[in-house]
Amino acid sequence: MKEISAKEIKDNIIKLISDEWMLVASGNEDSYNMMTASWGGMGEMWGKDVAVTVIRPQRYTYEFIEKNDLFTLSFYGDKKDIHAVCGKKSGRDIDKAKEAGLTPVFDNGTVYFDEARLVVVCKKLYASDMKEDSFIDKDCLKWYNGDFHRMYVGEIVKVLVKE
Repeated sequence: MKEISAKEIKDNIIKLISDEWMLVASGNEDSYNMMTASWGGMGEMWGKDVAVTVIRPQRYTYEFIEKNDLFTLSFYGDKKDIHAVCGKKSGRDIDKAKEAGLTPVFDNGTVYFDEARLVVVCKKLYASDMKEDSFIDKDCLKWYNGDFHRMYVGEIVKVLVKE
């Protein structure tokens, strides 16, 4: 993998997240988990390049992001079979990396997977629980059953692309 700056990412970020999807991962050699996500964003805040992801508290990955300073967002092109495992099965019950055919790479306190074509390593800056009364457009509530996400804003500290 080759390191680039966040500003060198060539992909359309909206298309990347909504169409290709991503794995959100956190943890270390002792214990880690990942999950498929298709909501989030990237941009600039507080003078930093940032990525935003959202995770529901009942997801196993939530525990890992809560207890670690770093998380990763990784992208796999059209390999939707990875997301069939990581988006539908829980790491509480199975070894998702093994079942999805992923090879974990441990990097300075976080994890990503060797099969990724693009990896964004983030350091948590901000976390906030979404609340029903904060939704201005109430139509967005159709995505919830009272199980609101926690939003994480992370500083992009490293971007890796497959050579």
